[in-house]
Amino acid sequence: MNPRYRWVIVAAGGLLGCVAMGAMFSLPVFLRPMAEDTGWSVTGISTAMTLAFLAMGTASLAWGSLSDRFGPRPVVLAGSVVLVASLALASRATSLGGFQLLFGLLVGGATAAIFVPMMACVTGWFDTQRSLAVSLVSAGMGMAPMTMAPLAAWLVTAYGWRSAMLAVAGVAAVLMLPAALLVRRPPALDDGAPAGIAAGEAPSGMSVAQAVRSRQFLLLMLANFCCCATHSGPIFHTVSYAVTCGIPMIAAVTVYSVEGLAGMFGRIGFGLAGDRFGAQRVLVVGLLAQAFAVLAYVSVSRLYGFYAVAMVVGFIYAGTMPLYAVIIRENFPLRMMGTIIGATALAGSLGMSTGPVLGGLAYDRLNSYTPMYVGSWGMGLAAMLVLMAFRPFPARRAGAVPA
Repeated sequence: MNPRYRWVIVAAGGLLGCVAMGAMFSLPVFLRPMAEDTGWSVTGISTAMTLAFLAMGTASLAWGSLSDRFGPRPVVLAGSVVLVASLALASRATSLGGFQLLFGLLVGGATAAIFVPMMACVTGWFDTQRSLAVSLVSAGMGMAPMTMAPLAAWLVTAYGWRSAMLAVAGVAAVLMLPAALLVRRPPALDDGAPAGIAAGEAPSGMSVAQAVRSRQFLLLMLANFCCCATHSGPIFHTVSYAVTCGIPMIAAVTVYSVEGLAGMFGRIGFGLAGDRFGAQRVLVVGLLAQAFAVLAYVSVSRLYGFYAVAMVVGFIYAGTMPLYAVIIRENFPLRMMGTIIGATALAGSLGMSTGPVLGGLAYDRLNSYTPMYVGSWGMGLAAMLVLMAFRPFPARRAGAVPA
């Protein structure tokens, strides 16, 4: 197969991730119109998003294992079909419980079928420029707030939430199904090569059971959990914090947009740095910087201050996340990429679920978001220390070929 086809895989992964994540994260746009139209509580509708996060994390391991066994294309295609069908059915839901099931469990679970298999697939296509390739796929996912969210907002304003959600399902079908057909298994696996030997990663005879019991795997799981716990609270609560500082809601929402835009540049910048200096080294520095960046929110109270901190936080947290997949590819056999990346994605989703709840409890009890930011700072330092303890497998140190 033409080696240049690997960039087609990157483009397909970016598009699939953008549409899938955009569809899932369109729920905040629908929140108020849904509550007003149906009488369902805001808390009840928001619970669907919490369920989606949990379903995404839980399903990541299953979809990743299936992609290892059957290849990424059938898994991504199946996930795309389930996502489209779930969105369409959720737009017709007549009860809150039904909506929570359809959107929370099915849409969240289907989104995992895109993220994990595509990350695993891309890492297998690249021996050079791997960090950049993975970061570009992640950048496509990061485009969701700037593409799918405005589209959903326009649709819901013009046609109501049910027609808008059905239209989002149609857009997903038109874009995702053809893109899924472009996905190919990495050539090293198609050729039947014992992936892991040539690249010098973990011992080729390692089983999945041995991999998930290894110190390397457990440290990556813990680091990803702490990393996501670091930025989940600030991402979710910073707009509310800005409002408590006297900033109007419309202006406060733009802080989140600035953070997302900075993340686009962060993914590319960290990807280039990872290729040049090594993914683990760059990630350790990024985790340290992230810890102090989220803490900096405590010292701001004006809009320009929020913008400045949001640019730094967005650049760092979005840039660091794709590097976990690169480290996994450098240390585990290609044939189990989906399983290992899926497991670390599960740990990350659990970390993401902590921030909104703990931040809300801190504010309710103490009437201040400062404890949340201080706690996030501590989790960021913990993530850095855990990753510093990570060491490659002995076989890789003995005769590894640089990625």
